[in-house]
Amino acid sequence: MPLPLYLLALAVFAMGTSEFMLAGLVPDIAADLRVSAGSAGLLTSAFAIGMVVGAPLMAGLARNRPGRASLLGFVLVFAAAHVVGAVTASFPVLLATRAVAALANAGFLAVALTTAAALVSPDRKGRALAVLLSGTTIATVAGVPGGAVLGALLGWRAVFWAVALLCLPAALGVLKGLPARPAQADTTGGPALRAELAQLRSPRLLLVMLLGALVNAATFASFTFLALVVTGAAGLGERWIPVVLVLFGAGSFAGVTLAGRLSDRRPGLVVAAGGPLLLAGWPALALLAGEPPALLALVFAQGALSFALGGTLITRVLYEAAGAPTMAGSYATAALNAGAAAGPPIAAAALGTATGPLWVSGLLVLAALLVALPFRGVLARQGVASSMGE
Repeated sequence: MPLPLYLLALAVFAMGTSEFMLAGLVPDIAADLRVSAGSAGLLTSAFAIGMVVGAPLMAGLARNRPGRASLLGFVLVFAAAHVVGAVTASFPVLLATRAVAALANAGFLAVALTTAAALVSPDRKGRALAVLLSGTTIATVAGVPGGAVLGALLGWRAVFWAVALLCLPAALGVLKGLPARPAQADTTGGPALRAELAQLRSPRLLLVMLLGALVNAATFASFTFLALVVTGAAGLGERWIPVVLVLFGAGSFAGVTLAGRLSDRRPGLVVAAGGPLLLAGWPALALLAGEPPALLALVFAQGALSFALGGTLITRVLYEAAGAPTMAGSYATAALNAGAAAGPPIAAAALGTATGPLWVSGLLVLAALLVALPFRGVLARQGVASSMGE
């Protein structure tokens, strides 16, 4: 894989850390800024909504600009939002910085997905996407637990400063690692925006976007509340929370890496094998959460299966949106974050028991598989064939 892909993944790591870090910082932010925990939770909602809205909006605004200039601009805006967030004493200002950071994150990821696909041959989009998304999975392994430790030692503002500093080498990598105007469809010679938006009328594209959103909703429905499973159903101490989060993140890294080698040529295999296993895993985790060895093993397995299946479906979005070369990444980003925004509030309704979100995740995966079943032929298509309209 080309070196610029790994430089893009570094920026995705910084942004992924920011997206997930608030799970452990909300109580401190609420106390410091004198707002309720529920109000502080709006910071997460603002980020998720900004990602969904920002992906197509930012990609549309950046579509006629060189990829490097757009990516660099998004990274710098993202860093600046965290600097302002780190120094403000106003909750409304902090809320606004989360929305701005989400718009920059969405724009970066949308352009980065398109750029990553253009850096490799047409039949290697899945592997390129796996490298890019490894930044997100590593954020769950190292960035989020590291942020929790830093926040406990130095306060939540230090975590915001750390994310801003992480953006500097990422910005340098984008500036030095990417050509000013790569040979991709981010120039005015590509399809008109109207033609690219018209791709959203494709039933196959809408199908894989829906499936990707459902699987990601299932993932974040449980990931958001894993701490409650650890301290509640499992009866373990709080020191086990980062251990479980790291295991989930390690599994997600393994899953997205493995799926990256299969999603181009054998997407149907990933869905057919991984889907039922993922479906069985969530209720199994709910039933066995009280057994720590089973809990640890299943958390790793569910992380791997969730990101293997989710990563494959998002790769399918890029293939099915091949006729929208500058907007395809935004469609993939919107699908991912629609799921991330919907999953936690749906799961919150099941918090009568600590394992309620795990059952919700199982139902969401079941819904995805039931939707996919009549259209399994679409998912079985090889990437190159699909992108050619077969």
